[in-house]
Amino acid sequence: MDLPSDPAFVPDDPSELPESFSTKTRPDPIARVAAPDLGGLPIAGITRRRVAWVLAAIVSVWIVFVFARQVADAGAAGDRASHLRLQNAGLASQVEDLQKELDLVQRQAFVEQQARAFGLGARGERPFTLDSGAVALPADAPGSAAVRLGARSSRSSPLDSWLELLFGPTR
Repeated sequence: MDLPSDPAFVPDDPSELPESFSTKTRPDPIARVAAPDLGGLPIAGITRRRVAWVLAAIVSVWIVFVFARQVADAGAAGDRASHLRLQNAGLASQVEDLQKELDLVQRQAFVEQQARAFGLGARGERPFTLDSGAVALPADAPGSAAVRLGARSSRSSPLDSWLELLFGPTR
């Protein structure tokens, strides 16, 4: 029995092999099985076109991400600029207030008043200070805000106050 010329031929029964075919030279039957050529088939469905689409999608997402980050940075810069404008306006008003205070402090009348606080005054003036242990004046002391000179004190009941509130003053 002659072996077929096809190198992929492997008989099912080893007894069908000719005696001249030795086991030393016999190739492994598993290795001899012809495998299909996979070179022409795409691997796991990946083609050049699909790779190009995936790369295009990745680049598009990257561009959108970079653009969104730039827009967010521009918005933050605008907010920071408006905050700085408000701070500058506040600082300008503070500088204006300090300029007014400087003008006040440099006037002669202010200097004389502060000198009197330290006991430095004109020749005929008597320095006047309160003792550090002096008691506070009561709320109804003469000259206080509670009792005005020449003002009528009106002590009325709560009912009179409500009636005056609802119907107006009696006079």
